[in-house]
Amino acid sequence: MGKITPLLLCGGSGTRLWPLSRKSYPKQFSAISGEGSLFQQAATRLSGVGFARPVVVTNSDFRFIVVEQLAAARIDPGAILIEPAGRNTAPAILAATLHIAANDPGALILVAPSDHVVPDDAAFRAAVTAATPAAEAGRIVTFGIRPDRAETGYGWLELSAPPVDGQTQPLTRFVEKPDATRAGAMLKAGNFLWNAGIFLFSAETLLAACAAHAADLIGPVGDAVELAERDLGFLRLAETPWAGAREISIDYAVMEKAGNLDVMPYSAGWSDLGDWDAVWRETPARDAAGNATHGQTVVIDCMDSLLRSESEAQVLVGIGLTDMIAVAMPDAVLLAPRDRAQDVKLAVAALKSTAARQAETFPRDHRPWGWFETLALSDRFQVKRIVVKPGAALSLQSHVHRAEHWIVVSGTARVTVGETVSLVSENQSVYIPLGEKHRLENPGKLPMVLIEVQTGAYLGEDDIVRYEDVYARGQGAKG
Repeated sequence: MGKITPLLLCGGSGTRLWPLSRKSYPKQFSAISGEGSLFQQAATRLSGVGFARPVVVTNSDFRFIVVEQLAAARIDPGAILIEPAGRNTAPAILAATLHIAANDPGALILVAPSDHVVPDDAAFRAAVTAATPAAEAGRIVTFGIRPDRAETGYGWLELSAPPVDGQTQPLTRFVEKPDATRAGAMLKAGNFLWNAGIFLFSAETLLAACAAHAADLIGPVGDAVELAERDLGFLRLAETPWAGAREISIDYAVMEKAGNLDVMPYSAGWSDLGDWDAVWRETPARDAAGNATHGQTVVIDCMDSLLRSESEAQVLVGIGLTDMIAVAMPDAVLLAPRDRAQDVKLAVAALKSTAARQAETFPRDHRPWGWFETLALSDRFQVKRIVVKPGAALSLQSHVHRAEHWIVVSGTARVTVGETVSLVSENQSVYIPLGEKHRLENPGKLPMVLIEVQTGAYLGEDDIVRYEDVYARGQGAKG
């Protein structure tokens, strides 16, 4: 048996975990449950003996976050594929499979979302090992979770007989997300599992299934891979052919039509953390009254509630809450009954309709050189805290509509303003006139922190003209 190549899908916006998860920084990059982010947990779970270096499919905005978090987890990726635009899971999985198959047509590939919780890594690896012979024999193995409730938020898998742990069984059919009555009947029947969206197959098996059931994807996705360009350590899929690929999930495109699907039952714990109620359920350290807390919280006479403060500067106080969700971010607060957790997406839609930045933009904006957050914003001025990683540098840039004043509060900055380069230490400051070329670097071995005061008629992040950039981001807010 050769090594299994993990394929980590790392897109999506995770709006049902708003306000912690947003389009600009979705849930897979946050530490919601356990040590490290969900993405780091997934990468770690699928590493070590028996696994090859992972292949990651993500988008341009997340590419540096992926690299940073993998490095923090001490995992070296085999490849990071950049989608020009989200086209759902079928094109993403096909593109990665084509890339892997170019070097090893018989490679075994394990497709896994990067935002799930699997508490027992060893048990999951054992299930993968048990499923391997079926995948080597040309079967597509999907992992089914033993249900413990009549869940309406998941798709289900029907088997011809009750599942047996450690043994693959033929899949009878996929079942769409059911209503409560149907979910209750399937739970009682005993031969249904939840669909985890995790697949194990050989590259040649998946390519044959795509050719048989989604042949229209082969041309555009194949061209996007063949014409892909290297960009620093990334592989950018070609934009023009990619745009011609149908937007469709792997379930609809292939899995529901293929006749060679097996199911590996799994019962050692799993959650897709699809909403805040799931986070409450997956919090092991609930108090005697059933409350799950995180961060600076005070709980008084509450029961079976979730309270999370996501800022060290905020204290969240709950009094007399029962079956409630309370999540406090620096720029937004969510309050809802636990049984309305699925409706959080309605809040995101309402905020988007009013163009509220909180709908999609995370308060802390992550960049390859570090991050920044807005401390104050009003007409014609904005105050930011900027943190630059050791050895990192912002692009050489200028602004059309604003001037800036930088005050270093920790570390030392190397600052370029026009033709002048100088070192600016703690408690020192520098002024950047409107239209002047400038650059900020951290030459030290510790993070450098500064306060930036912007003044001008327009303060948007897209008011950046880049001249040089070590991260090759091009123009635009993030490039």
